[in-house]
Amino acid sequence: MQIRVADRLSLWLRKTSALLAPERRRRLASNAPIDSADRLIYRLKHWPRLRSVSKTAGIYRALSMMSNRPVNRRWILSNSGMAASEVDGLLRRLVAEGAVEVIDSTQFEPHT
Repeated sequence: MQIRVADRLSLWLRKTSALLAPERRRRLASNAPIDSADRLIYRLKHWPRLRSVSKTAGIYRALSMMSNRPVNRRWILSNSGMAASEVDGLLRRLVAEGAVEVIDSTQFEPHT
């Protein structure tokens, strides 16, 4: 019996995701203080123009999620596989191009 390529890829993806899930949860649940940059939330308004060197899986992953829901810098760092300097450069380019809406999350925190 032959296994189709799509079936193999699907199986590999499920196994890989299951292996990486505990590490991802650990990183997200860390008690690291929230940086002021992590208080900013980015929502993609339109797909940006990408240079050929910018067409990486990490950037596509971040942009795809930002087109579905707002995310902060910490989420991009944890889920894109990009280095902090790459994330910061991407966010600067997106803001300069007007491709993202920047929301300050402190406006949603309860007042005490």
